[in-house]
Amino acid sequence: MAVPEIIPIGYEPDYHTDTIGHWEGGQFLGSVVAAFPEGYTHTDDWPAHKRWYAVLHTFDTAGHHLNSRIERTGTDDNHRTAVDAAQERLKQWLDTLPGHRFDDIAIRPFRHEADDVLFGLVIETFEGTEHVELYPNNLGFYEPWDGLYDT
Repeated sequence: MAVPEIIPIGYEPDYHTDTIGHWEGGQFLGSVVAAFPEGYTHTDDWPAHKRWYAVLHTFDTAGHHLNSRIERTGTDDNHRTAVDAAQERLKQWLDTLPGHRFDDIAIRPFRHEADDVLFGLVIETFEGTEHVELYPNNLGFYEPWDGLYDT
């Protein structure tokens, strides 16, 4: 089965997809996530290269990508401070979305690059099978396209 045009993503409270849903302008996908810059190879000072981000992607009601807000809040050198700052920033952004509510969403693949990191829902092929991967969260979506994901 080919990748559908619109990918369902299930809302899962207190887990990886707990900040997704709908608002008056369409749909949203938020997260607090860590990522290394593109091309990074492991070094002994890896915590200084592991960056934490607040991320909020918005989509229209048909699932087309509208905008991405991405803010780096620190590195793993100051893990707790960086994560707390990202969570607070995401909460602030969500609070600005009129009528937002957490729920399942259905969005189209998209790509957005910021700070040498890929953010998006990207179609990929692995061992001859197409799937969709949410970056940099590393959540994979596959047949039967029911909104569930693999980590």
